[in-house]
Amino acid sequence: MMTLNHKIIAVTGAAQGLGRTISTSLCEKGAIVVLLDINQTALQNTAEQLKQRNFQVHHYHCDIANEQQVRDVFQQVKQDVGDLDGLVNNAGVTRDGLLVKASEDEVTDGLSLSHWQQVIDINLTGVFLCGREAAKAIIAADKPGVIVNISSISRHGNLGQSNYAAAKAGVAALTTTWAKELARYNIRCAAIAPGFIETEMTQAIKPQILDKIKQSIPLKSMGQPEHIAHSVVFIFENDYISGRIIEVDGALRL
Repeated sequence: MMTLNHKIIAVTGAAQGLGRTISTSLCEKGAIVVLLDINQTALQNTAEQLKQRNFQVHHYHCDIANEQQVRDVFQQVKQDVGDLDGLVNNAGVTRDGLLVKASEDEVTDGLSLSHWQQVIDINLTGVFLCGREAAKAIIAADKPGVIVNISSISRHGNLGQSNYAAAKAGVAALTTTWAKELARYNIRCAAIAPGFIETEMTQAIKPQILDKIKQSIPLKSMGQPEHIAHSVVFIFENDYISGRIIEVDGALRL
């Protein structure tokens, strides 16, 4: 079993929501956590809260969709903190919208290219860029490593989420591909596919729609960020988990 004590693990989108809870759980296991986020204010606040609990954290502003920023921040982490042991690719956004909207056979609107591109850039390209740099760093350090990606059960297709579903399906494909490619370097890669989790992202959903969602879940409740964080820790600690996407969805499975 991999022991997380003093392991250096980077978490993207660490300033709030799932990322903050995942970071906290890793800290509680003794890991040295590198917080990465584009929201500087929230990032600073999360870092301060964790440091107040005497956890070892370092925080860096980074736009994970920007290749140069990603390269620079991973190099800076090596200089400031040490050789990376793992990465949690958690950062993500939604820009929901139907592919087309029509009224009386007349098309009135459609999913914009900008909303498509924003989601692909962060949810898929960002995962690729951070995964690549983390893998390079772990291989250079010549030690075992773990990459955990956050996908979604929406990867199977979800109404109004062409961009998000496509990106999360891509994340699942990256996960299985990397598991095969990186095994020779003793790097494991797995993913978690959450269902509906109570975070800032889902709190933006209208209450009446949220109630319908809850009723559609066999367990009749939304998941908590801690359920996802626990699953992340499980993947890190279990040395024989690789190449799999673990669905944490209360049996919903869209």
